[in-house]
Amino acid sequence: MRRSFLFMAALALSLGVGNATAQHGTEPSDAQVRDNIIKESIAAYKATGHPCACPFDLMRNGRRCGNVSAYSRPGGASPLCYPKDVSDAQVRDWRSRHAR
Repeated sequence: MRRSFLFMAALALSLGVGNATAQHGTEPSDAQVRDNIIKESIAAYKATGHPCACPFDLMRNGRRCGNVSAYSRPGGASPLCYPKDVSDAQVRDWRSRHAR
């Protein structure tokens, strides 16, 4: 049940961003698109039931994830956590998928 809630929350967030830009007739900036991509990546990772996608996330006990985050560990999942992680190609792809 928790996974479906997280998925629905991520979906609502991504749909809400597209609606806001369509209503105002403006395209989101590259920085906003990168932020959306990062939020989607983190939400997708957390939907698996693991709390530590990024070093700045909090463990269930309230401590920062730091070096135990998926981002910090080699191999396996590679969530996007920082704007520098999102390539220009990913920004273009996001824009093409969210074009109205």
